[in-house]
Amino acid sequence: MFRRRLRLSAMAGACLVVAASAATLGAPAEAEAAPADEPAVQVTIDTFGPTAPKPGQPVVIKGRVTNTSSVTFEEPQALACIDRTRLASTAALDAISAEQNIPMNDRDSCSNLTDDEQTFQPFEKPLAPKETVAFTLTVPWKEWRILDATGVYVVGVTFRGQPPNSNRIMAGRARTLMPVLGKQPLTRAVNTALVVPLQHRPTQLGGKNFANESLSAALAPTGELGRSLALGRQHKVTWLVDPAMLDEIRQLAKGYVVVGENGQTTPGAGQAVATAWLKEFDAGRARGNQVVLLPYGDPDVAGLVDSGDPLKKLVAQARTKTERSGGELAPGFTNGLWLEGGAAASRYLAAAAGGFAGSTPDDLNLISSSSWSAATRPVLTSTPVYNVLTPGGTHRFERAVIANSSLTTGGPDPETADSPLQVRQRFAAVTALIAAGGKGTASVVVAPPRGWDSDGRATAALAGSLSLPWIKATDVAGVVAANPKPLTTRAPAAAKTNGVLTEAQLDSVGQLDAATTTMQDLLVDATALPEVMTQALLRSTSSSWKGYPEEARHFTAIELGSANQQLGKVHLVNASVDRGLRKEIKVNLAGSKGTFPLTITNETDWSVRVGIEVTSVNRSDLKIRTPQMAVLAPGQKWTPRINASAEQNGLIRANAQVVTASGKSVGKSQELLIQASQYGSVGWVLVGAACALLFGTSFVRIYRRVRTERRNTVAATTAATAGSTADDTSDPAHDRPAANGVPEAPAPEASLKEGVGSKDG
Repeated sequence: MFRRRLRLSAMAGACLVVAASAATLGAPAEAEAAPADEPAVQVTIDTFGPTAPKPGQPVVIKGRVTNTSSVTFEEPQALACIDRTRLASTAALDAISAEQNIPMNDRDSCSNLTDDEQTFQPFEKPLAPKETVAFTLTVPWKEWRILDATGVYVVGVTFRGQPPNSNRIMAGRARTLMPVLGKQPLTRAVNTALVVPLQHRPTQLGGKNFANESLSAALAPTGELGRSLALGRQHKVTWLVDPAMLDEIRQLAKGYVVVGENGQTTPGAGQAVATAWLKEFDAGRARGNQVVLLPYGDPDVAGLVDSGDPLKKLVAQARTKTERSGGELAPGFTNGLWLEGGAAASRYLAAAAGGFAGSTPDDLNLISSSSWSAATRPVLTSTPVYNVLTPGGTHRFERAVIANSSLTTGGPDPETADSPLQVRQRFAAVTALIAAGGKGTASVVVAPPRGWDSDGRATAALAGSLSLPWIKATDVAGVVAANPKPLTTRAPAAAKTNGVLTEAQLDSVGQLDAATTTMQDLLVDATALPEVMTQALLRSTSSSWKGYPEEARHFTAIELGSANQQLGKVHLVNASVDRGLRKEIKVNLAGSKGTFPLTITNETDWSVRVGIEVTSVNRSDLKIRTPQMAVLAPGQKWTPRINASAEQNGLIRANAQVVTASGKSVGKSQELLIQASQYGSVGWVLVGAACALLFGTSFVRIYRRVRTERRNTVAATTAATAGSTADDTSDPAHDRPAANGVPEAPAPEASLKEGVGSKDG
């Protein structure tokens, strides 16, 4: 009874605990509901003009407001705003707060302008969710209430409205930089070189075969490469070009096909576009636009160097390839290198800047200033030309041109920093401060970071800014010539690894490199290696594969298969084939030593130098004397005798491998089954004794037979002589009757001995 009551009490208690827990967990969910997200709108500034107003000029700002929240804003309104702190240095620009962690309604760095009706615009009706409205604000100069001195100010547009059950709030804001040209004239012009990258990931699989149409699409007037090239028509620019891409475009112009996943091909549609692009490219060079050719394929320098040998050598090969072929691609070109981020560290710059055939002091090493931390960044307000210390390299330092990354940073709001307008305003602000900040020559280089401008609009905005009154457009060669005495700086610090390609991609590159190197080593004339194989290898290392891992894998797999197919044409001949597969080659090895033939055939179009290596798989007593190397012409075969020895009987499994002169394996090995049949020491003694007995008894029998035949011949002659004497019937020599033409029976002793000899024999 006590136990029953205790059990019931425990059950009741448990129920109460569960009920209490449920109540405890459920109550806050209703009473302390998570606050809803702050209602927000997106404010976009589309135009701002003039780019750099002078004192007295009004400023016109146009843009859009889009309600990205789920509520409707009553009494919506757009207002111009300004932060009246004058910024007089590039460091001050970099220090502008983004206020990302401050609620939108609490951000007060941009004060609204409300004294003039032109500085704010009420909208006619409430702003519903997903609705967009345009605004135009004209700010008279006096409304800014700023100094007339040259400087930069943060200005913008805010949105105010009243969401349901709330007071009016600021629900959105967009800011930009406004450089102001003061009454005092600027002290100097700024020599400005705009670098325009012309790049595209590899698409050529070899010959006329291309992986897709992405390159031809980029070459169209509305494509990335088409728009970037067009900038050279009205502006002086420096083109940064991957020569591998030029090779691909030239093949597009000649005609090409696109290879599908199933292996089927379709005619390419970009032949005319490629032809027109090349024509415009040549015209741009004729107008004086500088061409800087990157290492062939624009390799991932950091990734290859970090991988060590043998991939590290591909950096020098890419540079040599550009140096040797550049004259044909672009006469008067500049051999260049483009490093940014961690890839600009000393170990990468030292490895890529020198140590290759054709390197000269005039080569261009272009580095982005963003590679350095803000505290260690070189000062670029006067010159971008520096000697960067490389203590571990071929030289003590390498001359480099440092592109000012702050010129393309945009901002000040991170979410709109990459827009063309923000890039233009940042460029104008930085260069205006440089022009007002000193005397003498000032030079800057503008190089957009990799992958920064996918549609080319921001780069076009930079090109348009070259017409600003304090800008003197030039090229990188002009900047270098204007700064003959470089300053010195340390290379930027970097992490342990800084490559772009993934580990899997580098492994694939390593396999392709091994196959290509083996093919070159196989040829009698190493220079006869098909150029397409070298080009494919260098393309597989391209930095442009970043963001396209599947295309990179597909490209490298196809090129590796092509290289292995060529290597497979030099192989051992095997007549034993089962269902299309080569079976093992069977060899009999009689005795402790022997030979057997193997045949190599060369089905390639080149003369090759080959050898054979045979190695045991399951035995250590097999010894092979390697034959000399042989040279095989196209279509020729070679059948050397392989000298082998084994100390024991039995089946030996071995592999026969075709090798190059340096010992590199060519293709797959061929399995051998070697049957070794031989005797041990005791066996050889018994065999020797048996042979001695056999040959000895045979000699005795032959000797006795000869003696008997001679004896019979003498007896026959004597009988013939005595035939005329009828009574002479005796054999005086042996004291016995004549044979009368019938062989006499052998003596018993002699018969016994010969019989024994015959059996023994």
